[in-house]
Amino acid sequence: MIDFDLSDEQQAVREVVEEFAREQVRPAARAAEESGEIPPHLLQACADFGFVRALLPTEYGGAGEARSILAGAVVAEALAWGDMAIALHALSTNLLALPILEWGSPAQRRQFLPRLAQADFQSGAAAWMEPRFDFDLSALALRATPKGDGAVLDGVKCCVPLAAQADTIVVLAHDAERALQLWLVPRQAPGLKLGEREQKMGLNGLATYSLSLENCQLPAAALLGEGRAPDVARLIAQSRVALGAMGVGLARAAFEYARDYARQRRAFGAPIATRQAIAFMLAEMAIEVDAARLLVWEAAAGLDHGRECGKEAYLARDYVADAALKIADNAVQILGGHGYIREHPVEMWLRNARGLVSFEGLALV
Repeated sequence: MIDFDLSDEQQAVREVVEEFAREQVRPAARAAEESGEIPPHLLQACADFGFVRALLPTEYGGAGEARSILAGAVVAEALAWGDMAIALHALSTNLLALPILEWGSPAQRRQFLPRLAQADFQSGAAAWMEPRFDFDLSALALRATPKGDGAVLDGVKCCVPLAAQADTIVVLAHDAERALQLWLVPRQAPGLKLGEREQKMGLNGLATYSLSLENCQLPAAALLGEGRAPDVARLIAQSRVALGAMGVGLARAAFEYARDYARQRRAFGAPIATRQAIAFMLAEMAIEVDAARLLVWEAAAGLDHGRECGKEAYLARDYVADAALKIADNAVQILGGHGYIREHPVEMWLRNARGLVSFEGLALV
């Protein structure tokens, strides 16, 4: 039987991050959405928690702690409760650090991990998604064609977070046998062209870009998994757990905001929360938040126990995507006309939730 009780240390981390999200992340969310920029001091404050440094080996400047995907999901939910765009940006270092930590060669570890263990915030980027209506991680259009001692990458990626800020981008590609590979591509690599910043429906605080790789030749040293092919299926499951956890944080934020509003807003002499239609809607929202979290935690705990959990992670992310969108939409309805104006954050959460159904590879824990 899986035990979902958090350890004392995990619970303490959860409480600290939730306090940080309440006092610093949530107040900065609207300005980040409007300006498209996240204050550097806020990102540095996130880096000061040392989530990445704690996992890196001591010989590279880290603390060498054991990795817990469940603990990472707890942190991701707490940060996304404050704001999902800020959470994705703040945890972007994981997109580079964790694949190298798991499958990097000794040379790759020496090259990247000491920098990622520094106290300053380090941006990471991963290019998974492609601008196709039939996009499927198991059937990528971007190809890595063997050439010399390396390969040539050709294809297009979209929704690449922080591609203009990160020095190195982890690119997901198919090889000649249609096996998935992970390549460490320098942002200045010949043949890599960075597109304009994408204009999105939501998550506007997170800068994302399109990438074009045309005859982008890379040496064998840029391929992750020297002598041992990366378990990309496991990496995909980890990413879906991370995105699912952030969706739970967003859904919980929308539910709690609508609940508190309904308790304070009075109509016909009583709080609207006492009206049966509103009360039933809030009860259903609360149930959906807990159900979504349990699915995410089940997948995370299974991964921590060494199981593949690809199906569990997919179902969790899929359920969260539907639940978060429904909960955010209900929150807008409960606020009535106030829900549609920017004075309240629920309209922003509704726009952010709409993207969850299609996101891949934007987060890792």
